[in-house]
Amino acid sequence: MTNVSKIISIYAADTSGVCSALYELGGMTVVHDASGCNSTYSTHDEPRWYDKNSMIYISALTETDAIMGNDQKLIDDICSAAKELAPAFIALCGSPMPAMTGTDMNFAAEEIALVTGIETFAINTNGTHSYLYGAGQAFAKIAGNFCTERKKTDKMSVNILGATPLDFSLNGSIESIKKWLCENGFSVKTCFAMGSDLSEISHAPEAQVNLVISSSGIPAAKYFYDRFGIPFVAGVPIGKSFSETLAQNLKTAVKTGKCLFPASERISSDNGFIVTGESVYASSLAAAVTKDLSMPVKVLSTVSDSDDGSLAKGDIICRSEEELEKEFAKASLVIADPLFSPICPKGRFSALPHEAFSGRCFSKSIPNLINADISGLLTQGG
Repeated sequence: MTNVSKIISIYAADTSGVCSALYELGGMTVVHDASGCNSTYSTHDEPRWYDKNSMIYISALTETDAIMGNDQKLIDDICSAAKELAPAFIALCGSPMPAMTGTDMNFAAEEIALVTGIETFAINTNGTHSYLYGAGQAFAKIAGNFCTERKKTDKMSVNILGATPLDFSLNGSIESIKKWLCENGFSVKTCFAMGSDLSEISHAPEAQVNLVISSSGIPAAKYFYDRFGIPFVAGVPIGKSFSETLAQNLKTAVKTGKCLFPASERISSDNGFIVTGESVYASSLAAAVTKDLSMPVKVLSTVSDSDDGSLAKGDIICRSEEELEKEFAKASLVIADPLFSPICPKGRFSALPHEAFSGRCFSKSIPNLINADISGLLTQGG
């Protein structure tokens, strides 16, 4: 059987991706799910929960509501809460049960918008996709609803797309990316969506280029490219040499208007290191290892459903535990979240925690690799 895990964990679901993407934007996010399910998201997937408030709610779907198809209760409850809280927008997303019973989330969103007069949209999640799908759709909805005009263009300005704590823990990485951009002559227009509010994000079309640091940023990047002609570059400035390459690619994109995937311009190898995880970050780390340490690397994209353009020839999308074990057995070193270690050969593992996979278990051990020396990461495994 494929996609069955006997030992390793699973990645955060699409609903967590939606909540994470919209957390700081002042809207009200409602997950149509059973009472109590909000605790999984808040205690495992969202480190900002303890320091910053956000209007994230569960609809408290009951068995009777599900069986009888009582969608009006959902609509009435959201309208009542919105009247009291006055959110900037309302986002409605689903879980497995409403998906099974055929709840029409788009219709519910339309009804809520009519009653409240508040911008409301549905994100068609069902709890079975990864966080990347949910966050990607959420970012695209925000862009499509609130980034609709391009009044001017700011010279050498950039948007950061795909920033959530699920991929970039609260360890200073996002701040380091902003600093690195400034050092390379760019001004940061906005960040989707850590450290930027909705009013700032509405000015995103004024940027000259977008830096996509996670696959979750690709749908919004394509929106900006199709509507405004803003090119994007996919990559994370990891290590010294690849950071320089990425900076040059951003400047090239501004001049040519072309979208670029510099992390995919490398040779993948079956007999070297393996890097696992989200494709943009994993490919960027692989490019950094290739450039800084002259080591052959293969990327196993363990969370994406399809290649977003970041993978090199020879990299693979690998979500089966059995297939992962076979690939790990070939490698001289595996760089992955600690929860992958039980299926990796002893003495060939280097831990790189990923909050979307292991939650807060190892969050204090997540290194900030932005424009930094990466050699220590490759020698710490056991």
